[in-house]
Amino acid sequence: MNLYLGLLMTGLQVGALSGLVGIGGGVFLIPVLVMIFGFSQHQAVGTTLAVMVPPVTLAAALEYYRRNQVEGRSVLCLVVAIFIDSWITARWSHQISDLGLKRLFGVALLVAAVRFIFSK
Repeated sequence: MNLYLGLLMTGLQVGALSGLVGIGGGVFLIPVLVMIFGFSQHQAVGTTLAVMVPPVTLAAALEYYRRNQVEGRSVLCLVVAIFIDSWITARWSHQISDLGLKRLFGVALLVAAVRFIFSK
């Protein structure tokens, strides 16, 4: 699969999870960039910070950028996809019960944790 098509698909998934359970970058995006797309941990962190820039992470993202740890085209793909899909799923999430969202959030965190714990 083309890298940027894969990143757009990832952005849609992260956007969906962001809209649904309220998080995305550090918990979901970083593991995907490392384990699926082969980013180094530094590149994954830098790229994720650049995706989430305004206004909270600008200083940190600039430092990663200065050290050549931000993949610019990836940032653009992910921003577009996450923006669109997080808005869509935020509207949809109101149809799921509070308990259902809590369980979905817990399972998503557990899957990410297990994958990271047992990855090389």
